[in-house]
Amino acid sequence: MSKVSVIVPCYNEQATIRLLLDALYRQTFPRADMEVVIADGMSTDGTREAIAAFQADFPDLDVRVVDNPLQTIPSGLNRALQASRGSIIVRLDAHSKPYPDYVEQCLKALEEGRGDNVGGVWEIRPGAETWIAKSIAVAAAHPLGVGDALYRHANHATETDTVPFGSFRRSLIDRIGFFDETLLTNEDYEFNARIRKAGDRIWLDPSIRSVYFARSTLKELARQYWRYGFWKWRMLRRYPDTLRWRQALPPLFVSSLVGLVMISIFVPFFMYALAFELILYFSILFLAGMWTGIRRRMPFVSLGLPLVIPVMHISWGSGFLWSILKSGSGKNG
Repeated sequence: MSKVSVIVPCYNEQATIRLLLDALYRQTFPRADMEVVIADGMSTDGTREAIAAFQADFPDLDVRVVDNPLQTIPSGLNRALQASRGSIIVRLDAHSKPYPDYVEQCLKALEEGRGDNVGGVWEIRPGAETWIAKSIAVAAAHPLGVGDALYRHANHATETDTVPFGSFRRSLIDRIGFFDETLLTNEDYEFNARIRKAGDRIWLDPSIRSVYFARSTLKELARQYWRYGFWKWRMLRRYPDTLRWRQALPPLFVSSLVGLVMISIFVPFFMYALAFELILYFSILFLAGMWTGIRRRMPFVSLGLPLVIPVMHISWGSGFLWSILKSGSGKNG
């Protein structure tokens, strides 16, 4: 059986790295045929000590750490790829916890020729036990929060535009190249865009499952989605045909709010249009929150969802628009 390399970019993940390593140790795939390569961005929080403790406890799983001095996700992925030895690559995240048959299912789909990059479904779980962290986890998988992103709620296997934590043959890197280190986020989507443009397929199989721990506070969530929006525009400049409706809505929403505020300064009537838009928007979110709270028996979600989803939309949309302005001014920051 082919040697599998699990590659993981990592920076200050002391809270979750052991969960990932324990889950990899329990994989149904033979440990002797698997290695784990962690590209660490010079962590300062005890992440390396947690990895070393695991290595001491379970020496029968090959776990190696390589330095990632640039401290970005794509550079970490590339450092791990360069240090890896397997013919099959499985990309995971330090915030993730794969199901026991994750690696086995990835290899099965690859061997059956389902796709050239194969991935599965995220099960979003809270990063803390607070009500807001639990609300963030619910919103991160809700259609109003992520639109038609299949990897968050798919029920059947299908060809798609992108998958998180893909698995692929090393020969794919030889054909399309490494991850793009000029993109600080959206590197997975850009990588998958190149795969599709090369005539290859992205395959999502919901039997391939991993738990993903969401951000635990609104501040952390806002930073994350701002980065997503900012770097999405940089990616779309190269691949404009990859734009999906779910990605266009947040910047359009933010633009409409800003535009109506500006116009209403000169034409007060437009304040009514702004009020109508906001009332409609939050009414939909409150109804969705109430329904989700009842269905999940989590009453706090009726308040949490209308708080969290606007943070996602406005942060993503604002980051996207700011990136456009930066690009127009000739600045790269």
